[in-house]
Amino acid sequence: MAPTTIPDIYETYEEGVPLTMLTAYDAPIAWQVEAAGVDMILVGDSAGDNHLGYDSTLPVTLEEALSNPAAVVRGTEEAFVVADMPFLSYGTSLSESVENAGRFLKEAGADAVKLETAPYGETTVEVVDRCTELGIPVQGHVGLTPQREKEIGGAYVQGRDTDTSTTGDALVETAERLEDAGAFSVVLETVSEGVAKRVTDALEVPTIGIGAGRYVDGQVLVVSDVLGLGGESYSLSKQYADLDAEVRAAVSEYIEEVRSGAFPTAENAFDPIDEA
Repeated sequence: MAPTTIPDIYETYEEGVPLTMLTAYDAPIAWQVEAAGVDMILVGDSAGDNHLGYDSTLPVTLEEALSNPAAVVRGTEEAFVVADMPFLSYGTSLSESVENAGRFLKEAGADAVKLETAPYGETTVEVVDRCTELGIPVQGHVGLTPQREKEIGGAYVQGRDTDTSTTGDALVETAERLEDAGAFSVVLETVSEGVAKRVTDALEVPTIGIGAGRYVDGQVLVVSDVLGLGGESYSLSKQYADLDAEVRAAVSEYIEEVRSGAFPTAENAFDPIDEA
């Protein structure tokens, strides 16, 4: 099979088939996610608190962010791989932003980058415009933007008429600006369902929801949440397996067998000694 391309994604979208996207941060998980048939793999800066042991996404460095999609690309053949650009790797200057974005394609082998965008975020929109002009595909991201957690003050639902929420009008306009700048799709994170529908109806490119309800063009979740691996569950997600329990059980059995002498056996040894 050939690698998935943006025209392939658009074909699925135009056929009315919901797009599927999951995160992955290493080759073994990426291989499994691709083998199951997902359309896109997001190598998110969510690696910070789901893979690298940080408390949030903010500490993720550019070099760490480049290493993860490179591993994912090595572990896949067909899936479309989108790499998150980490905090302050874009927006400080246009030239540095574009150069850093290009590294994800040139060095890591990713198919596209994803940029979080603040409401009416002119700086990020300009970066998207320049990147797409130069042939760097960009996925937009509006709604809850975790890289702005210090400014926002918490993981508040966006699109509500509250002091802690961006207005629906702002989200719609920001998403439209990203589309006009060339974004091939837009992620909507933690957005009220009605506003997510408004954004989806306003755009001609696909919307991918995470905590954005039912009226979007596709869904993305963090693979650790889906697999029940190493973290708490969230209401916006769904746990499809309990790998925490499976891993603990396997490790406990290993420890027990080593301590009892049940492992290793002669079958696990090279040139085993004849005990007789």
